[in-house]
Amino acid sequence: MATQSFAEAIAEAERIIRSAPHVRTDQDLAEGLDYLAGSIKATLHMVWAYDRDFPYFATSTGPYTKLGLDNPDTLYFHAYLRDDAEYVVTGRRGSTADLSFQVLNGDYSPSRSPDSLTAFDDRDIEIAADGSYELRFGPAGAGTGPNRFTLGPGAAMLIAREVFSDWDTERPGEIRVHRAGALGTAPPPPTAERMARRYEIAGRMLVSRLRTFLAFPERHYLTLPVNTMTEPRPTPGGLATQYSSVGHYDLDDDQVMVITVPVAGRAVAPYQGFQLGSMWYVSLDYINHQTSLTAGQARADPDGMIRYVVSERDPGLANWIERTGHRRGYLQFRWQRLARELKPDDGPEVEVIPFGELPERLPHYERQRVTPSEWASRIAARQTAVAKRMLG
Repeated sequence: MATQSFAEAIAEAERIIRSAPHVRTDQDLAEGLDYLAGSIKATLHMVWAYDRDFPYFATSTGPYTKLGLDNPDTLYFHAYLRDDAEYVVTGRRGSTADLSFQVLNGDYSPSRSPDSLTAFDDRDIEIAADGSYELRFGPAGAGTGPNRFTLGPGAAMLIAREVFSDWDTERPGEIRVHRAGALGTAPPPPTAERMARRYEIAGRMLVSRLRTFLAFPERHYLTLPVNTMTEPRPTPGGLATQYSSVGHYDLDDDQVMVITVPVAGRAVAPYQGFQLGSMWYVSLDYINHQTSLTAGQARADPDGMIRYVVSERDPGLANWIERTGHRRGYLQFRWQRLARELKPDDGPEVEVIPFGELPERLPHYERQRVTPSEWASRIAARQTAVAKRMLG
């Protein structure tokens, strides 16, 4: 049976989910099984997209195929490469806050993260007045000039990211990729042997994917003191012009975490965003709940600060970040397309206080108040915006 190895991998993947150390409640398990379903979908999608002679951009990470604390504000695109060939990327710049490209020498594994061989954003390329552009990626010595980038030895994957600061008004662009000289030709027809091989590879990828992203936060988050966040620092993995601040939380239902951070401003960081993640190291439901906010979506205070209120109970505030039943989870800030290095005072300060003390202890509390009707409108706007830019 061609699918036998994949069926066995699914069974092993379920065992990994059920034995995860953080599974304590039915909600934990249910979310793990949902994460497994998205991972099955994503691995099949990625393996069937593996054609380095006829590549295309696959959207393997999204609201129903989550991975690696996925950013609710980002559209992710991946294409496979070989380091001895030339590839052409054509597109048209949208109106998103950031558009970036990255070349990796492989994929993530439980023991290592791939190196970033090339990383840049669209400030490093020439874009025509109508927003169109053409990029070329190839081995050293294949050519020179603007919009040409070298594929280092081991180059295996090209990633493009479009990042939204304003979900309502910003629009995605267009992007395509092909191997130079391949337009006008077609790949060979599939064979049964090749399909069986793909199922085998998908099974191995599925198991590795789950093990990798259960181990990753153990190394990078859970070693930090609980209910704290790091200073802003360059994001591991070499992503160009991005800084991040990370942490993990553990809160009772009568506790509130207040996170205070300066508004960076578009001149410094056109994109600044905050989100929560579950212990599966994926985003919480950002469609039907406010589990993330960009700087543009948040309500800034007169002193130039944004104060996020992370809690289970509804405080009736604009910057409430909903825990949605997750006592434990991950915290993440991202700043992208930076014009300068960030310093410690650009980062967040964290305080945990009793829920009942919010009115007295939260600066500008009254200014943050929202009515139930206003809150429903905020959620409706999220649902509409995600439906526009992120299809299942």
